[in-house]
Amino acid sequence: MKKVYLDNASTTAIRAEVIQEMTKVMTEDYGNPSSTHSLGRAAKSILELSRKSIAKNLNATAQEIIFTSCGTEANNWILRSAVKDLHVKRIITSKIEHHAVLYTALVLEKEYDIQIDYVDVKPNGEVDITHLVELLSQEKKTLVSLMHVNNETGTVLDLERIGRICQEHNTLFHSDTVQSIGKTTIDLQTIPVDFIVASAHKFHGPKGVGFAFIRKNSGLQPLFFGGEQEKGLRAGTEALHQIAGMAKALEVSYTNLETEQNHIAELKNYLIAQLKIEFPEFKINGNPDGFYTVLNVLLPFAEAKTAMILFHLDMKGIAVSRGSACQSGSIKPSHVLAEMLSIEDLKKPSLRISFSHYNTKEDIDVLIEALKSI
Repeated sequence: MKKVYLDNASTTAIRAEVIQEMTKVMTEDYGNPSSTHSLGRAAKSILELSRKSIAKNLNATAQEIIFTSCGTEANNWILRSAVKDLHVKRIITSKIEHHAVLYTALVLEKEYDIQIDYVDVKPNGEVDITHLVELLSQEKKTLVSLMHVNNETGTVLDLERIGRICQEHNTLFHSDTVQSIGKTTIDLQTIPVDFIVASAHKFHGPKGVGFAFIRKNSGLQPLFFGGEQEKGLRAGTEALHQIAGMAKALEVSYTNLETEQNHIAELKNYLIAQLKIEFPEFKINGNPDGFYTVLNVLLPFAEAKTAMILFHLDMKGIAVSRGSACQSGSIKPSHVLAEMLSIEDLKKPSLRISFSHYNTKEDIDVLIEALKSI
């Protein structure tokens, strides 16, 4: 049975070049970057070259890249320190954010008695910018936290436009860019964002490593304490092999960006065309012109088939998702789709299909045939 992996918004296969780079570091460069002997100095060199490589791909300075274990850690750190150390009194976010932002904001609301405001979301999943501007009229130190590409629908936020609005209102701006880093160009000299985050396994790197971009002179303080690693901002011996793998993954992703983007966009358009032929009543959840790697579709199937659809596809060797992998084990409807769809449509099966450059048209054909059999 051919295995078809169409859940790349959840995680991606590691590139061969990345495995090769990580293996080299694990076998040859196993020193602690904080040690002063030659093995330690060699490890430190790899660490800083990785940092410079990542910064170059995002047009940032190396000093602004701080390594973390994942995007969730980076989101938690930024939001918590913004409230605790930067004296933010209000967070503006949306109800379609990843739970790493939503749940952190709720905890901070209880702990520090801050104000949480939710910007309205349009039926196509886009943030209502008019409402955001209205919310920003309040005179309170504020952090806006809005994701760049929604992990369930692929709806895209205009980072530069939101950044300019926040700048005009003297407001800090944080964006969860986990779904977009390595998949689209991000110029941090042009985009006025204070904080962004990334997770390597979303762009064909290893799991367990990510980074935060912290705009210089932001004043952010560490989340936990120990050694002086990462300029004193993130204690703990750096996972050098994972960091080197992440830097290599990002480098290759941006080197191949145009070719791979064209290939994936073509696959997404092909899937939409096939769905129109076989299931003419299907709907796209979110903006039809959303991010090229993600397609969320509402299928015209009976409500009774909703609970079993993923099982049927899995039995045919097809990996897709009904929502974020961080909550897809739950039987609750997606909190993102709950903000966008009617109660009736929420009962029907929606699938998140997410692509990578490893996918082919044959994969799409296999998926369509499996859906027809259901």
